[in-house]
Amino acid sequence: MQSRQSTYRARSKVLFLEDDKLDAKLSLTELARAGFELDSEIVSTPQEFTERLRTRQYDLILADYRLPDWSGLDALKWLQGSGYKTPFILVTDMPGEDLAVECIKAGAADYVLKQRLDRLPWACRRAMEETTLRAERDQAERNLRKSEEQYRLLFEASPSPMWVMDRDSLAFLATNEAAVHHYGFSRPELLTMTMRDLTQEVDVPALLDAFSHPLEDRGRAETWRHHKKDGTVIVVETASHTLPFHGKAAVLVLAHDITEIKNNLEKLRQSEERFVKAFRSSPLAISITTRGEGRYLEVNDAFLEMVECPRQAVVGRTTHELKIWLEPQERVGMLQQLSDSGRIKGFNTKIVTRSGEVRIVEISAELIELDGTACVLAVIHDITEEKRMEEQFRQAQKMEAVGRLAGGIAHDFNNMLSVIIGYSELLQERVRAGSERKSVDEIKKAAERAASLTRQLLAFSRRQILLPRVLDLNAIVDNLSKMLRHMIGEDIELVLVPGTDLGSVKADSAQTEQIIMNLVVNARDAMPRGGRIVISTSNADLDEAYAKQHPSVRPGSYVLLAVSDTGSGMSEATMLHVFEPFFTTKAPGKGTGLGLSMVYGIVNQSGGCIWVSSEIGKGTTFKIYLPRVDELAVIEHREAETPIVRGSETILLVEDEESLRVLIAGLLESNGYKVLQASDGKEAIRLASKSGPMDLLMTDVVMPGMSGSDLADSLRVAVPELKLLFISGYTGDLISQHGVLESETTLLEKPFTRHTLLSKVKVVLHGE
Repeated sequence: MQSRQSTYRARSKVLFLEDDKLDAKLSLTELARAGFELDSEIVSTPQEFTERLRTRQYDLILADYRLPDWSGLDALKWLQGSGYKTPFILVTDMPGEDLAVECIKAGAADYVLKQRLDRLPWACRRAMEETTLRAERDQAERNLRKSEEQYRLLFEASPSPMWVMDRDSLAFLATNEAAVHHYGFSRPELLTMTMRDLTQEVDVPALLDAFSHPLEDRGRAETWRHHKKDGTVIVVETASHTLPFHGKAAVLVLAHDITEIKNNLEKLRQSEERFVKAFRSSPLAISITTRGEGRYLEVNDAFLEMVECPRQAVVGRTTHELKIWLEPQERVGMLQQLSDSGRIKGFNTKIVTRSGEVRIVEISAELIELDGTACVLAVIHDITEEKRMEEQFRQAQKMEAVGRLAGGIAHDFNNMLSVIIGYSELLQERVRAGSERKSVDEIKKAAERAASLTRQLLAFSRRQILLPRVLDLNAIVDNLSKMLRHMIGEDIELVLVPGTDLGSVKADSAQTEQIIMNLVVNARDAMPRGGRIVISTSNADLDEAYAKQHPSVRPGSYVLLAVSDTGSGMSEATMLHVFEPFFTTKAPGKGTGLGLSMVYGIVNQSGGCIWVSSEIGKGTTFKIYLPRVDELAVIEHREAETPIVRGSETILLVEDEESLRVLIAGLLESNGYKVLQASDGKEAIRLASKSGPMDLLMTDVVMPGMSGSDLADSLRVAVPELKLLFISGYTGDLISQHGVLESETTLLEKPFTRHTLLSKVKVVLHGE
């Protein structure tokens, strides 16, 4: 009661139906003295009264009995007729028990005389309390009816089987439609059965034991195997609650068929087991990280191997803490793509291993949720070697294209240089001394320097003439060692590490020496303050795995020549261009940029390969692999230059470059030879058919229309004993594909000197 009184002391809304405002104020004063806090309004006419009640709510109505054109009883009847439940108290100065009884019967909460206003607070309090109690009782009754109705609807309309059974006998007392439908028994059939009849026989003892405690409320879930009318065995999960049912102690059972869930859980378990096996054994790195901070929740062994970390150093830490992303902002970009599409494929980035090595990776990822946390499942493919191979392949293609260009340029230059050198030699014979002779000498020197450059270009483009011999690299390095020590200076230590039982290689001796000298000179220039150069040789076997990582390599047996220095080293960007012609990091005037290009070309033309490894401040190593051959090395003897002897034979000269053809003809004729000139193969065949016997065919290798080798084959049909001398500005693939190089004596390399030309002609004609 106290709680309700305190409630009424809260502010209440009161409507006064009173034509005497003084009387209304007296009532309000009495109520205020009793502790009421009111918001009051005073009306006197029926119109005001009905309008206020239609627009506002009140906790209490106080009305005078006598009113102009209306009475308090009329107002009460209107209030009840309109459906309002607001408590109504008549406050009047008309005494009389009959009137009071009439008002109470009409539905007034009380009847208070204005002469006894001290009774008004008690009447108001009681009226509002009764109204509250009545409202609470009505609400409780409504709730009970609603609850019973909800229970009935829940029981009957539940999609899950439900039944009420006797707590002792387990006999069914009531079942819902879902039980009838799910188990296949009719309702009358079920009502003649017990729960034991539905349970698999092997589970009955456990069932009886479970319900052997009649007072226990088995609200927890329990799992049973039941059978349907057709014999199908299902797995159900039941929840049981005790309750009275028509005067009996009963149990309400809710059954949920979890057969499919069980099957799905087993499939899920198997799927998870397969996932775990695939996750752990995958050759690709896989990680699961939180989306926000990138904390590693799980990684597989391939991931740990890739980043070079143990599991305990990775799981539980973030990508930021481990500094795995080389560019952390790229992870932000990846997450943005994931937010847009939910998954990504082929996202390229770079990661850093524990040892500091940068690896190029390709990430395929998608968003997943684990225990309510947004996560990223990422499959990471390390494509470092693939990218390296792609770069090597692109570099090889670029070098091949540049080589073709360089070879073509060198060929044209050789034609012009042959002319310049030839005519400068003729001028030297005519001008014996003085400033004019000096000028001619300078012209020839410049042409010879230009010829040296074209030889380097031809070496790079693999179109120079090589005279391969079976060589011992240890012997070549040893023969060069004295000259190399003089060349590098005293502040650089030269260390030779010759391999034992070293195999032989087949290469051009002079060009091999040139390779070593070029690499040593580069090493020297990289160590202006001194250092150490190591030249080592060894046998090497390159397998399929190595060849896959180096596209230009063929598996097989090789001899390795390595030149290492302790110099300044090179960056990755520099190494990408180190073999390109005219690329150099040296100061202007310190190098042409053709040295390493020539080395690259000679090695490739010899069937080998070359690789460079370097790091800024830690020196550089060049490794050259030349194919190993099962032959003994040849000891070379350099022959002295033979004197020129005049001749008288007839020579058919075929050269498409007119200026060079005229020069060669002049040099030959001045030495006694008879020369027939032709600009191409067809003209040469016409001349041969009209002229007399010929002793020598001297022809360019590559000409428009007909090659030199095709021309030689054609003429030799008629003149089998015809001697051959081929001229070429470059050799390599084109020479070999034209089938020219029968021996070293049958080829004259452009540019050449007068002495070389006449000596070669003599050797071909007379074999001396």
